[in-house]
Amino acid sequence: MRLMITGAAGMTGAEVVRQSEASGIECAAFTRCDLDISDAAAVFAAVRKSAPDIVVNAAAYTAVDQAECDEEQATLVNGYGAGNVARAAAMAGTGIIHISTDYVFDGVSKQPYLPSDRTNPLGAYGRSKLAGEVAVRSAGGRHMIVRTSWVYSHEGRNFVRTMLRLASSGTELSVVDDQHGSPTSASDLAGALIRAAEAMCSTPSLRGTYHFTNSGMTTWYDFATAIFELRGGSVPVIRPVSTAEYPTLAKRPLWSVLDCTSFENNVGVTARPWRTALRQTLDRIQ
Repeated sequence: MRLMITGAAGMTGAEVVRQSEASGIECAAFTRCDLDISDAAAVFAAVRKSAPDIVVNAAAYTAVDQAECDEEQATLVNGYGAGNVARAAAMAGTGIIHISTDYVFDGVSKQPYLPSDRTNPLGAYGRSKLAGEVAVRSAGGRHMIVRTSWVYSHEGRNFVRTMLRLASSGTELSVVDDQHGSPTSASDLAGALIRAAEAMCSTPSLRGTYHFTNSGMTTWYDFATAIFELRGGSVPVIRPVSTAEYPTLAKRPLWSVLDCTSFENNVGVTARPWRTALRQTLDRIQ
């Protein structure tokens, strides 16, 4: 199997590259500097040259709050760019795995969201990612759209590293306690995407929209508390606050729990509990 990975310097993309190379999987990796997915001609040329079996599109505009002021740019990357990758893959007869997000939902449910549930994004970032899903489906090629949530890693900008950085400065932390979701290790997500690529190669009929997160659910406040409990040592003061008390430019869904049953059944990956994955990430950081 040969993979092509866009967004190869991001949290998830870097892990896909790292794990692919460790497993002896041939991969052509493209960072944002190597390949701007909003440039259709460049994307088509890269896919032709790489001749992959599967393209993993991990390239994305991920600045959720900034997207409220820059929705055009977010949509250029997350919508139009994703469409470019999907169309290039379709023309080459190659499958695509596209990463999407829980932000396509409005968070009013109290049951884990199924892939088939109605989407209704609350903000610009979610709208841009939903545009990408539509573009990938419309390209007409073999595709898997994999929605995930609350992704973090031992490197890059993410919630875990932010909490550790703020705590080291002695800052009292205020963390929302009324948003529910499933923290997802970029390492576990990358492993699941590689397995999905293998499944697409062995089962050409496999396609559609799926969910993958680490198992279990929590709140941002309890997630923050777990970070310091599992790390050991001193625990900073963490104050639980409501979403209303912690306003942000982007409105976030209060419920982001995703039902991953169809991914498990079709790809054969059973997700680890989020606390187990978090512990491993903290070990890598330390």
